[in-house]
Amino acid sequence: MSDNERYDAVIIGAGIIGANLGFELSKAGYKTLNIDKLPAAGYGSTANSCAIVRTHYSTWAGVAMAFEGFHYWKDWDAYLEVTDERGNAGFVQCGGVFIGDDSRYEDKVLPLFDEIGIAYERWDVNDLTSRLPGIDTGEHTPPKRPEEDAFWEDPPKQITSAVHSPIAGYITDPQLATHNLQRAAETKGGEFWFNAEVSAIRQEGGRVTGVDLADGRSVDAAIVVNVAGPHSFVINDMAGVTETMGIKTKALRHEVHHVPSPPTIHFEEDGMLVGDDDLGTYFRPEVANHILVGSQDPECDPQVWVPDPDVFDREISDDQWRAQVLRLARRLPDLGVPADKKGVVDLYDVSDDWIPIYDKTDLDGFYLMIGTSGNQFKNCHIAAYCMVQLIEAVESGHDHDAHPVVVTMPYTGLDLDMSVFSRNREINEASSFSVLG
Repeated sequence: MSDNERYDAVIIGAGIIGANLGFELSKAGYKTLNIDKLPAAGYGSTANSCAIVRTHYSTWAGVAMAFEGFHYWKDWDAYLEVTDERGNAGFVQCGGVFIGDDSRYEDKVLPLFDEIGIAYERWDVNDLTSRLPGIDTGEHTPPKRPEEDAFWEDPPKQITSAVHSPIAGYITDPQLATHNLQRAAETKGGEFWFNAEVSAIRQEGGRVTGVDLADGRSVDAAIVVNVAGPHSFVINDMAGVTETMGIKTKALRHEVHHVPSPPTIHFEEDGMLVGDDDLGTYFRPEVANHILVGSQDPECDPQVWVPDPDVFDREISDDQWRAQVLRLARRLPDLGVPADKKGVVDLYDVSDDWIPIYDKTDLDGFYLMIGTSGNQFKNCHIAAYCMVQLIEAVESGHDHDAHPVVVTMPYTGLDLDMSVFSRNREINEASSFSVLG
């Protein structure tokens, strides 16, 4: 008989998705433990998430999950069943407008909206300038960098259309939302260990048996779930499952910048989420009448892959600051470019096709919720709900690889085939292969 601590399920990671899985598994009756090497829930890449809620994805599963997730955010307090002593995070449903490649929206996104039943409006230039005074409506496709002469040329024509989504918005404080989920899980009996680093995945006879920690502690568990974010590939290597997976993950360095709103728009109150495919950016309102701006990973932007997620440059780079802020200034000409660089630098956990892996592995009892960074924050609750259904099916003897689990999502009633998120799927060519998903 082991003297180790014993749990039904150990969850490696306490970011937004890991904490949500702890809550959903605890609700389902499991004795759960979230283990995180950082000091608090949501302290890592989750804290630096843009926390955007949108349904514009390139695949049916992406759109369907995001639409389901919107209902959770709208019903956040009721979903948690607890009031956090720090307060509950808020969802700002400011709406969003998505500008750019007409073919992407017309050919991919809007047919999915029509099929699923998501409301939207097509906007013309007059709609854009009326709703966002001070916006420039020139077409700049394809995205370029400021060091290219073409970046500074007058746009040859005007944007022909844009798509407005009234249900889009953002979460005011992503770390607080994660703490909310921690408190909700604890109310159901879940536990959290912080400043605790996993050093080994224990296994016997092809089955996971628990984890060892760097401080010498050990935990017994029949189920271990890798929700380690940018460290996911490190944990997979530790478990010995990497080479058995068709789709893998790696860490990508990313920057998001903060700038004051231009005088023509009080963006915190009157702005909205803007997905600007035309310039390769996205931006949304931020507190203190600021704007948060990030990159959509256009082809012209260099990608910085990080081999060791504990060692990377956390300083804002001059080149990327200049590129993103000047792109924003092309869309909002009165913006100005601040002398002081402000923003955050963190890592994305990226799969080969930018679609997450929610799956079992070839090591019995070892499961994956990885490759989620950049576009899955909004789906934390429905992803966790689906994962519980998958875990329960597999632990009961169901062969998910041969006969994929299909989950009926609670709010919309849509059926989601979980093979879309398989570790062994073919590369999904419908993906945007970017943060857009």
